[in-house]
Amino acid sequence: MRTYELLSSGRLCYATDLGAQICGDSLELLAQLPADSVDLFMTSPPFPLLRKKAYGNEDQEVYVAWLTQFVKLARDALKPTGSLVIDIGGAYQRGMPVRSLHQFRALLAFVDDLDYRLAEEFYWHNPAKLPSPIEWVNKRKIRAKDSVNTVWWLSKTDFPKSDVSRVRVPYSESMKRLLKDPAKYYQPALRDSDHDIGDAFGTDNGGALPSNLLSFANSQSNDSYLRAIKNLERKGHPARYPLKLPSFFIEMLTDPGDMVIDFFSGSNSTGWAAETLKRRWLSFERDAEYCALSSLRFLGNESTESQKKSVQQIESGESLIL
Repeated sequence: MRTYELLSSGRLCYATDLGAQICGDSLELLAQLPADSVDLFMTSPPFPLLRKKAYGNEDQEVYVAWLTQFVKLARDALKPTGSLVIDIGGAYQRGMPVRSLHQFRALLAFVDDLDYRLAEEFYWHNPAKLPSPIEWVNKRKIRAKDSVNTVWWLSKTDFPKSDVSRVRVPYSESMKRLLKDPAKYYQPALRDSDHDIGDAFGTDNGGALPSNLLSFANSQSNDSYLRAIKNLERKGHPARYPLKLPSFFIEMLTDPGDMVIDFFSGSNSTGWAAETLKRRWLSFERDAEYCALSSLRFLGNESTESQKKSVQQIESGESLIL
């Protein structure tokens, strides 16, 4: 039996051999997941922005209590070796050039009230992000552009599954030169900090270990999902994160065949990343239109007419096996 067949609520929109998109209330769906069954929750909830968005976002005053409901249920379903990775962007307080602390209050609630461990904090830098808010950045020019989201990597126990060597990044040009001729550019020596790198510094490991600052531009204006949306003259989900973000954590924190779940799936970037990396996955989203349109990520090789038909079938209540 597939995992989605254990869910008694929600509607199956489409499924692949590895996963399924479910339309429904994530609180109800999370409560139905078996205990100790999920390897990774990777999600980005609606942020408490001052302007209301089409996808729905909670007010700052109630945000932490609202989000904690979902995160508590996720903890119950996590394996002892599992992780929750949650991307939360910042915001300003209403009418003032002063930042909201909602993402930090949420983190404290997760750790202090729900007994999560903060495995590590990450920061997603989006160099393509537009200047905002207009009042403080563009007009008055008294604040810098906000281009970084906090990404909390949380775990149920002190030692979740993880292998950072799987997500090595390309070497810098200077490091490439050193690797070609270590003796020319580097002599092993004890640093002022008493840190002894030794001869291993010249070893080619296939890439450098990443830092916790992840710089991924969210400017995929020509990917297959957006091309399909444009061809169908539809409006896709406005708050997508780049595929590189979920892919990084899926590769680092799971093995092929592990279960990955996104309970605010939107355009289903997480599901598509998990599918590509051969992980099992489930995606929960309450908006039926976004669920239907997210199927376009999995229909990239089909004609526009075939894609249109599939989306219409899902919107009419059918469940497609892709």
